[in-house]
Amino acid sequence: MKIELAEITPHSGAHYNLGALPDRRETGSARPKVMLLFPPNWTPTMPHLALPTLTAYLRQNRVAVIQRDLNVEVFDEILSRRYLNATLSRLRRMKGGRASPERVRWALQAGPRLAKRVAQAKAAIRSRAFYDGPIGLERMRTLLDCLEIASLPFYPAHLHLQGYEAAGPSDNSRFLLHGVRDERHNMFLDIYRRILLPDIVREQPHVVGISIPSMAQMLPGLTVAHLIKESGIDCHVTVGGPHISMLRAQLSDAPALFDLIDSAVVFDGELPLLQLAVAVAAGESLAAIPNLIYRDGSLATDSSDGHDNGSSSSPSPTSSESKVRIRVNARKEPEKIANLPLPDFDGLPLDRYLAPELALPLLTARGCYFGKCAFCNVGYGEPESFSQLRAQQLADQMLALHEKHGVRHIFFADEAVTPRNLRDLSKIMRQRPEELHWGGCVRFEKVISAQLLQEMQAGGCRMILFGLESASAAIIDHMIKGTQLPHMSRILQESAAAGIWNHTFFFFGFPGETIENAQETVNFLYDHKPYIHSAAMGTFLMERDSPAHKYPESFGVKRIIEDPTRDLAIYFDFEVQAGMSEQMAEMVHDRFLESLPPKRFAQFYISDVYRFLYASHLRERHLPHPPWLVPEARAVQ
Repeated sequence: MKIELAEITPHSGAHYNLGALPDRRETGSARPKVMLLFPPNWTPTMPHLALPTLTAYLRQNRVAVIQRDLNVEVFDEILSRRYLNATLSRLRRMKGGRASPERVRWALQAGPRLAKRVAQAKAAIRSRAFYDGPIGLERMRTLLDCLEIASLPFYPAHLHLQGYEAAGPSDNSRFLLHGVRDERHNMFLDIYRRILLPDIVREQPHVVGISIPSMAQMLPGLTVAHLIKESGIDCHVTVGGPHISMLRAQLSDAPALFDLIDSAVVFDGELPLLQLAVAVAAGESLAAIPNLIYRDGSLATDSSDGHDNGSSSSPSPTSSESKVRIRVNARKEPEKIANLPLPDFDGLPLDRYLAPELALPLLTARGCYFGKCAFCNVGYGEPESFSQLRAQQLADQMLALHEKHGVRHIFFADEAVTPRNLRDLSKIMRQRPEELHWGGCVRFEKVISAQLLQEMQAGGCRMILFGLESASAAIIDHMIKGTQLPHMSRILQESAAAGIWNHTFFFFGFPGETIENAQETVNFLYDHKPYIHSAAMGTFLMERDSPAHKYPESFGVKRIIEDPTRDLAIYFDFEVQAGMSEQMAEMVHDRFLESLPPKRFAQFYISDVYRFLYASHLRERHLPHPPWLVPEARAVQ
């Protein structure tokens, strides 16, 4: 169904007026308390920005906040001798379950030895021993093996350093509703009951907010919601994040999910979450809170026209509580990043992240200043809004985090840092006595000059992540990338000469791409192999609300295939009018992957944070950056 968002008058400031909030001492009502949770997903190398950003805004407005990074907590719990020994006992009792007998035998044989070594392995990854190639590699292999063992009782579900794979499709609401209570395949149920649920009972938050930036976090995140409801804890459970924003229309068509959650916050969450906390603490209506989707508890009638008090609503005939009304409140104007406080990392276990040095994320901007690429769904189908910090504000934030937490490495989590901020920030940081290192995504813009790149390196830049995407001029134009091959070539060479680590993203299979176009990308990469130090590659994904998804005919897509069983899908199969099929693009990708030279110490390339820290480490020691496509036993020609 299509959701129509009614007009509201947006709030323009960073502070919400809490003057009307009753004082506990006078009225007996409570000051709002919120617990924010980030579910497991990927290697816990640094905090995600979602929780610190929301925490800072809420605390600034007198809301008590407890933030919990379950990603690092769950990894830390699983990678422990106690947990691994318990897993081995479970494997013996269940006689391996559905997992491969060979893998179970290996686990039972190697498991006791690995369990004894896991604490030492974590300690090494959290120290400068990580940079010692043989030691770091051996310790990382220990962690990988331990995660493999920990996942075996829950096969085919699997938690690894690259992410979490559930036992079924996380874009299917029926699977999710079953999976959150599936003791056989859901490894998080037992862990949450021990390390999280007692804390929620003790803290008694008015609102528990669960951030879900990616599909892989749907099951881990909704499992928390299920346990709260199952336990009868009196609190309001809400979810939010980019993945939830992408599913804002689909949530109303999957009303049974609202048996697990009370609401969903879409798009920018600062003001909506603040108003939600205030309303729940005071027992007030949620009808005026922007960006909120919720079940209001009233029965919907078949004669409903779908609109009520500035909200849209829909009957939910499949709900476990007969027909209920799902209300969708109007969207507020996106918040300007300059109006937001410095992200607040207090309360997060900064010493438990699996990285040799602390790195913290920041944003220089919200949105993408280009915002036209056909493969990207920035804005999630709504008109894109872009705002950025001035370079001085950004430098002040970096220095504040350095002073407070001793951090020397800042990773900009932007879509792309603007050339202006690159120039101005570099000038500011060059004049500071503190030595702070930073990196982030940058577009191949004509104005990125050799002089600017040298100034960036002198100002602390250690890694740039470039969106190469394709090196076929025809495909670059077709995907509206807005870059040109001569500048791509020049910038890679000048960036490497300046001493910056160049990381590139590219993929095969954009609609209309031929084998010959793909070969142009491969040729470009090999022609520039001395200047590319790492890369992330894949195949084109037809993502919900991207221009290619919204206007398929304009990009040579014959048909988008929607699977009705995947009612929460954000990726879709498709058929093209010409060029490579999805299957052919996968073959090209796999063939290229098989041709890559092996890395002796692959631990340095597992994540963006590891690459960033490794690049900084090499630069400090005046060591060259190893090229990605060059075999390590042979020098670059």
